Amino acid sequence: MSSRSVSLPGDPPGGLRAVAVWAIGVSVYFVAVIFRTSLGVAGLDAADRFHVGASALSTFSILQLLVYAGMQIPVGLLVDQLGTKKVLAMGGVLFTAGQLGFAFSSSYGMALASRALLGCGDAMTFISVLRLGTRWFPARRGPVVAQLAGLVGMAGNLVSTLVLARLLHQVGWTAAFAGSALAGVVVLVLLLLFLKDHPEGHEPEPLPHHGSAYVRRQIAASWKEPGTRLGMWVHFTTQFPAMVFLLLWGLPFLVQGQGLSRATASDLLTLVVLSNMAVGLVYGQIIARHHTARLPLALGTVGATAVLWAATLAYPGAHAPMWLLVVLCVVLGACGPASMIGFDFARPANPSERQGTAAGITNMGGFTASMTTLLAIGVLLDATGDDFAVAFSAVFALQVLGVSQILRLRGQAARRERERLVASRVETVHVPTA
Repeated sequence: MSSRSVSLPGDPPGGLRAVAVWAIGVSVYFVAVIFRTSLGVAGLDAADRFHVGASALSTFSILQLLVYAGMQIPVGLLVDQLGTKKVLAMGGVLFTAGQLGFAFSSSYGMALASRALLGCGDAMTFISVLRLGTRWFPARRGPVVAQLAGLVGMAGNLVSTLVLARLLHQVGWTAAFAGSALAGVVVLVLLLLFLKDHPEGHEPEPLPHHGSAYVRRQIAASWKEPGTRLGMWVHFTTQFPAMVFLLLWGLPFLVQGQGLSRATASDLLTLVVLSNMAVGLVYGQIIARHHTARLPLALGTVGATAVLWAATLAYPGAHAPMWLLVVLCVVLGACGPASMIGFDFARPANPSERQGTAAGITNMGGFTASMTTLLAIGVLLDATGDDFAVAFSAVFALQVLGVSQILRLRGQAARRERERLVASRVETVHVPTA
């Protein structure tokens, strides 16, 4: 007699249909990232268009990220209760309207309002895509599916760097941003026509709705899990150096601080994105095969980023050499994939009915760090007369804070994970076969 384990009830089958449905959802996230990062290639143009300095320029991205971060837990709750399709549809309408409004903004205030609207819609995309992946693919595919979602997002960043940047200088501000808004309309139509929240036969159990008391319980239960908190701090510590660089301050740093041409600076930004895409594939495969590699990969990425930033900012010459800037950009490319590891801590720590809420808490980490660093760099640049070495030192302060929290929580999360693993083994169903 022998025995074999049966798949856990509700574990979705995956397959080509799952890939097709997931591709529609991730295309919405792809467009959202194009819109989110469009300011990164238009920062200098925005400063001229709205006649603002470094602090006011950073307010665009800070406000966008403030809205994004503040929306994460509410969006997570909405995804848990309403499902992916409805939340993604709302997000698509909002970020398309925001991008269109930004195209026609003639004043700083109107542009700020448009970026806030864009941030609100953008906030509804990534958590929805993560939830879509858990509904359509087996749990063992989770790390790879999450890294692929991040990779597609970076492809959106690549479109901003390569396509939107050139359009901006060929056809002008209004035509470039308004034309890009059409992509939002296209993915919204695809979503409404073809997206499904889950495969047939894998409908989630209806959740109880008890108003504010239910919401508080969902948040408290997710936060109580050490894996959720560890995931948030991993995301906090790993994501923001590259996010700040790509979203706003990379181009000014390379052009004004390092004396490069805009074309060369754009090539280096593109290198960050390409590195992100390559590293994402590697990290996803490593984690799927070696679960214990999660924390070493995350901390290794933080350490490498800190070393390269220190070497670049402290270089004794007037400008860092090109080889050092290239290595810095390659290492920054690992920050996005490393931040996805945060979800690999939060996901197994929470049951299916709390996946959206837990993902929202985790996702707040990196965007809160990015928002804080964007503001700190803008203020320090104005205060020091554009001393980039002083301004970018803010990166190290947040890294120290994040690493201290990761080290504090890792033991608690590991113990809790072992307890869940033992419990799942006890509950595993074994079917005897001849």
